[in-house]
Amino acid sequence: MKEATKDNFQELVSEGLVLVDVWGPECRPCLALMPHVESLADSRDDLDVVKVEAPKARRLCMQLRVMGLPSFLLFNEGEEIGRLSGQDITASSLDAWLAELLPADGLDSGGAGT
Repeated sequence: MKEATKDNFQELVSEGLVLVDVWGPECRPCLALMPHVESLADSRDDLDVVKVEAPKARRLCMQLRVMGLPSFLLFNEGEEIGRLSGQDITASSLDAWLAELLPADGLDSGGAGT
């Protein structure tokens, strides 16, 4: 998993499907979800996972309008297509949210011109 900063964020989310995990070291739900997020990064070939450590990237969090932790943002080809945030996120609710947004075989970019 890569660590995003304001300097490299756009580059990291510009291609393919990217799950952005906005977390903080003082956020217990964030720390509880970390092993699951790491396993998603290892097990899903269709999805890149990028971490944003909120206290170290305050300006980026403001640009992204992140209001609480943990927050997950899903990008497809550089455009945000979904957002999940709140302290009651669980591994199963994260999986359900991803399943809702992503078909089992990944997003289809539409055919023409691809």
